Amino acid sequence: MAAAAPDGHDRDMNEDAMNEPADTPHPNRLTRTRSGRMITGVCSGAAAYFNVDPTLVRIVVAVLTVLTSGAGILLYAAATLIIPEEGKDVSIAQELIDKQTNRNN
Repeated sequence: MAAAAPDGHDRDMNEDAMNEPADTPHPNRLTRTRSGRMITGVCSGAAAYFNVDPTLVRIVVAVLTVLTSGAGILLYAAATLIIPEEGKDVSIAQELIDKQTNRNN
């Protein structure tokens, strides 16, 4: 439990984190990378995010796919849709949602 400050507020976060603008992107954001990609960049992007070798991530996805009778392929496809590509702010899914929303208005 955090100790109460003299002005009555709990101080759990450090002062620097509280003074940063909330809209600044996380420096190590999960994205689908353009370099090192084999298909859509999901595995290379996850490897960059977790700071591991992309081959290791690809092996994990392959083993997961075999052990789950193909569910790894579905997870990969979902990740392709919801993880934005490097250099973009929105994912493919969000672009499709925005396009449909604008069409209905």
